Amino acid sequence: MRYALTGATGFVGGELARQLVEAGHDVVALVRTPARASAMNAVGAELVEGDLDSDAALDRLLDRADGLFHVAGWYKLGERDRSPGRRVNVEGTRNVLTAARRAHTPKVVYTSTLAVNSDTGGVVRDETHRHTGGHITEYDRTKAEAHEVAHDYAARGLPVVTVMPGGIYGPGDTSQVGELMAQVVAGRRPQVPTGGGTLMWTHVADVARGHVLAMERGVAGEDYMLAGEQATLSELLGRVAEIAGTRPPRTVPTSVVRVMERALRPVAGVLPLPASYHPESLRAALASYTGTRAKAEHELGWTCRPLSEGLTQTVVALRAR
Repeated sequence: MRYALTGATGFVGGELARQLVEAGHDVVALVRTPARASAMNAVGAELVEGDLDSDAALDRLLDRADGLFHVAGWYKLGERDRSPGRRVNVEGTRNVLTAARRAHTPKVVYTSTLAVNSDTGGVVRDETHRHTGGHITEYDRTKAEAHEVAHDYAARGLPVVTVMPGGIYGPGDTSQVGELMAQVVAGRRPQVPTGGGTLMWTHVADVARGHVLAMERGVAGEDYMLAGEQATLSELLGRVAEIAGTRPPRTVPTSVVRVMERALRPVAGVLPLPASYHPESLRAALASYTGTRAKAEHELGWTCRPLSEGLTQTVVALRAR
């Protein structure tokens, strides 16, 4: 098959490209700067220069494509300029799906997130749930809007399948969570909330494989939660420390984090706060993004490795780095 891919230089997109090429497929990747896409060159992907707002580039990307994986997205917490959230997550998704309809692309897999349901308060949701309240971060809000854009295109006949990962981890993670893991493996002790929120943690390779299964077996118009094992951030990093033989992170009482979040709200738009201390980041650290993988298991045949196994692989990779 010939698969088009956005977000190929990202964490999930890069792993997805590798899996597709290893399976014998041709991959065509949209990249802003081909000279900086050495990883895509290494796996043998064809590159199309352009961005999500370029109709010409999207048309080149989708030319003769048997399927499209729209993985590209904006994920930032604590940013003073939040305009890229709407431009990339919402308008970018609309541009890509419009191009897919224009190209008569046979099938599209869109990467959403469990965060579209915002803070579930620990309640495990399934794909039938529709969150109707507010959102605690700009990422949550814009991805929720993009999720509905994908549903709208599916309702109008575009064969879109939506996958919804939770917390993603694994070798090569450059996010805040990846950096915290690296600190723990190196013997440092970052501060995290004592309890706080809960995520469904899934190894990046399993998330990518879920995308492939959605392309092969997913039903157009349906959502599939790629939800891994449930753990708080402090629990996750504690397990990393146990595997690495280092000390666990320092924990801050949840009540203290809530006080900090309220106290910093008035100055967040004025002072250049570190991202980890921005009220938005503090709210996210206390939120639960929980869902069930039952539908993905039953309909896609998807499974994910145990968290202990995936974390061991991640620790080994971090030590090698």
